Amino acid sequence: MPEVLVVVYDGVRLLDVTGPLEVFAVANEQGGDYHSRLASPDGRDVVANTGTRLGVDLSLSSADARGATLVVPGGPNWLHTISDAALLDQIRRLSGQSARTASVCAGAFALAAAGLLDGRRATTHWELADQLARRFPLVEVDSDALFVQDGPVITSAGVTSGIDLALALVEKDLGAETARLVAKQMVVFLQRPGGQSQFSVRLSAGQARHELIRKALDAITSDPAGDHSLEVLASRAGVSARHLTRLFHDEVGTTPARFVEKVRVEAAQLLLEATTDPLDVIARQVGLGSPETLRRAFARVLNTTPGTYRARFHTTGVTSLD
Repeated sequence: MPEVLVVVYDGVRLLDVTGPLEVFAVANEQGGDYHSRLASPDGRDVVANTGTRLGVDLSLSSADARGATLVVPGGPNWLHTISDAALLDQIRRLSGQSARTASVCAGAFALAAAGLLDGRRATTHWELADQLARRFPLVEVDSDALFVQDGPVITSAGVTSGIDLALALVEKDLGAETARLVAKQMVVFLQRPGGQSQFSVRLSAGQARHELIRKALDAITSDPAGDHSLEVLASRAGVSARHLTRLFHDEVGTTPARFVEKVRVEAAQLLLEATTDPLDVIARQVGLGSPETLRRAFARVLNTTPGTYRARFHTTGVTSLD
């Protein structure tokens, strides 16, 4: 079983480190034999972004990553991280030795700055994806994926997606049944459905400047099944349908109807994840009326079907790591 070598440094995001480590530790409880070690630039303990002190096993310069899984977590101050030439040199050296290299969240910036993502597909936290693409134009950035493998390099999205990535590695190493047991023990999805775009429709709309639009967005997301036709929304806001449509376009970048549909699809996603209710029940509960309308909405918004979406719970999607 490959050793897991985690690169840590002052300011590293704590969950980027502990999430994957917990997955590997629970896998050991299910018969695995992962050996995880933390390496810092000088071999000293580091202080994470939470103020938590992390015990370090060795320095990066003394580490040998041959046959190991190298994990590079991110941190809020990724600009400082990518300006540390010595740190990047060690990441580049260790990645060259390792069997596979994985990053969590903003750790993708360190891999990119070390030249490890040139010509590769990669992902990072959705909020940072545009910055990664602009700063490193040789990287093909997928802003929606929870994790992406290109060759021996695997990048994952925001924070908790490091757990998704680690579960996929466990499945590849130990099989789907062990990965399912680990996910069950940790009370997490074996494969989280959807991509980063699910987190969430209201969040991705941002903080609208116009109070009228903020109230409309909040009303829609708080009651997806309610009557949110353009006429009703405009009447509530006390403006014309044309004016409301113009405000939505300016503030949200879409139409009221499109936003309502996305909110309803997201509500349906949650029900598909948490219940075994049939599609007709779910369609009514989220305001889409019928299974056919639900299917069409899923096709437009997620490019999949409700049935396929629900079925994705049964695996981490580890086949994408082949």
